[in-house]
Amino acid sequence: MSEPMDNSSHLSPYRSDGKLYGFVCVVTGTTQPIGQAIVKELAAHGAACVYACTRTTSEDTSSLASSLAETHPNTKIIPYPLMAADEQSTLSLVDDVLNAWGRLDIWVCSAGLLGPPSIEMTTPSDLQKCFEANSLAPFFALKYAPAAMAKLASKGNYPNAAPKDQKYGSIIVVSSVASTYGGCWGPCYTMSSHAALGVVQAGVAVLKGSGVRINCISPGQIDVGIDLKGFDMRGMKSQLPPASLQSAESQKEHIGLERAGMPIEVARVAGFLASGFSSYMTGSNLVVDGGASVMMPLTVPI
Repeated sequence: MSEPMDNSSHLSPYRSDGKLYGFVCVVTGTTQPIGQAIVKELAAHGAACVYACTRTTSEDTSSLASSLAETHPNTKIIPYPLMAADEQSTLSLVDDVLNAWGRLDIWVCSAGLLGPPSIEMTTPSDLQKCFEANSLAPFFALKYAPAAMAKLASKGNYPNAAPKDQKYGSIIVVSSVASTYGGCWGPCYTMSSHAALGVVQAGVAVLKGSGVRINCISPGQIDVGIDLKGFDMRGMKSQLPPASLQSAESQKEHIGLERAGMPIEVARVAGFLASGFSSYMTGSNLVVDGGASVMMPLTVPI
């Protein structure tokens, strides 16, 4: 039996070149370096539109939108305040997207929360906030995005437009290596990251027959440009621990690639999961940690 061609129905409706022409995308956590890098990566793939979501109206992504208007003028960046762990806010965003574009294709949950580093410092309120950010927000994406992703659409008359004549979509959850390991930081980070991966794995059965895929990205030590001087040690404003918690010598010893990763290296995996290059992947957990968890699960000393 001959092998199926790249343009066969097995890989349809994705483009074989990985481009996202016509795709309407939502990315949360875009005031964080990883979220910003993902917005840029989707634009580089040719997405028609990216909703760059922030937690409040006071958080500004206008500079991101302005810079991408110059480098990728055919991708429209829409700053959008969103309480990602709020059901009604999620539904309102889905309605706004469909009213404006008639379709939804990619939803990236990238608004994680680190939380306190020890159980003594962790309050019930802290635990609840971490679960809301790390796992409840992906749950709402899983619950409400697929119906919107099932909407078909004609080509449209906007830049980078393309028709959507089949049901498909990709939900991407940016978690942490704490999704499978303990001891990477504090208990609520580990617990809520495990729950985020649980959403992804439960989502495979939920999405069966919908054409929508769901996958997880688990970054390890990523240099997000935060040093210890400006770091909130309770972790209630941060997504990942600062790379400076590990010295260059420690990184060289405990990370296979001997360095911390960069936000763009996480974003490129998100671009892969959004595109047709990952068309047969769902329920996966892609670990992006330079090999650290293989060498030693403790990527950050407690």
